[in-house]
Amino acid sequence: MSTLFDPFQAGDIVLANRVVMAPLTRNRAAAGRVPSHLAETYYAQRASAGLIITEASQISPLGQGYLDTPGLYNAEQVAAWRRVTDAVHVAGGKIVIQLWHVGRISHVSLLPEGQVPVSSTARQANSKTFTEKGFEPVSAPRALRTEELPGLVQSYRDAARRAIEAGFDGVEVHGANGYLIDQFLRDSINDRTDDYGGPIENRTRLLREVMQAVAAEIGGGRTGLRLSPVTPSNDAGQDSDPQALFNAAVEQLAPLGLAYLHVVEGATGGPRDVAPFDYEQLRRRFPGAWMVNNGYDRQMALDAVASGRADLVAIGRPFISNPDLVRRLRENAPLNVPDNKTFYGGGAQGYTDYPTLDQQATVKL
Repeated sequence: MSTLFDPFQAGDIVLANRVVMAPLTRNRAAAGRVPSHLAETYYAQRASAGLIITEASQISPLGQGYLDTPGLYNAEQVAAWRRVTDAVHVAGGKIVIQLWHVGRISHVSLLPEGQVPVSSTARQANSKTFTEKGFEPVSAPRALRTEELPGLVQSYRDAARRAIEAGFDGVEVHGANGYLIDQFLRDSINDRTDDYGGPIENRTRLLREVMQAVAAEIGGGRTGLRLSPVTPSNDAGQDSDPQALFNAAVEQLAPLGLAYLHVVEGATGGPRDVAPFDYEQLRRRFPGAWMVNNGYDRQMALDAVASGRADLVAIGRPFISNPDLVRRLRENAPLNVPDNKTFYGGGAQGYTDYPTLDQQATVKL
C-alpha cells in the first residue's frame, strides 16, 4: 500500500513524495512581468514538496488577466525563472510551470495598448479581475478568428520550449477554471460555428492541438494538464453534458503519454459537490499519474493515496503559510494560519516570512 510520503514517478519526473504544491497566484511579479528575487526564496522554501507547480504564468502579453502576474514569452522572463528553478533544484525540489492564457477573464488596462481580451466568444463574462484600480469587471472580449488559432497553439509550444530553457522539470497546461481553454471546451461559453465550436469533437480541438504541440516540443513525460470539469469559476456555466465532454477530451489525450492529469474536484476553492460528476470515469481513460485537488486536508490526502484513488495530491493555501508543509503533514504538526490580506500583491510579508517548525522551536527556546 502506497503512502503520501512515498517516492513516485510522474512521466519523466521523479518525485520524492506525492505531495504537490498547487499553483497559487500571488501577484508579486516585478517590472517586465518577471518573477522577482523574492520568488526564488519563496519557491526554494517549499522545495520539500514532491512537485511544485508555479503560479499561473501567461504565454503571451494577450494572455494576462491580473495585475503583476509573471509571463514566459521573452528572454528576460526566462532568465528570471532560471534563477527560481536553480534555487529549487539546489534545495532538492522539482518544479513545473503552469502555462496560462486567461482568455476573456481580463481587462484592457492589462493588455497591449488598443487590444481587448480574446476568447471563443464575444460575450462578456460576469466576473471581475485585479487591476491597478483594484477589482474591476472584466472587459468585453472579441472572438478569436479561426485563422488566429494556429498562432495561439504555437504560443503554447514556444512557452513550453522556454520553460525547459529556464530549467523547469516540465510544464502544466492550464485548461481549467473558466480560462481560455475551458472557454472553448464548454458549450455554455463556446458559441462558435467553425471547426472549434458545436459538437464535442470541435470544442475539444483547441485543447487537443495545444497538448499535442506541447508534448511534441518537450515530450509527453514532461507535460501535465489541469482540468476542472464542473467548477463555476470565472462565470464558467455548466456544460450541457460535462461527463461526455471531459471523457472525450481525456480519451483524445491518452495517446500523448502525459506525465499527469491534475483534476479539480467540484468548485475550485469551494464545494466539492457543486455538480454531479464521476471522476473515476475520467481516471479509467487516462494512463498517466492521477493528481487530485480541492480542499484536501491531511486525512483526506492520506486516504486518497492509501486507497489508490489518487497518485498525487495537490494542496494550495496551506503551502502559503507552511513552507515545510510536507514535514508538518508527516508529523501531524500544527499548521501556521495564513494572513489572507497578504495573499495578493505586496512584498516579503505573508510571502517568505512564514516560520518553519524548526524556526518556531528556536523562538520558543
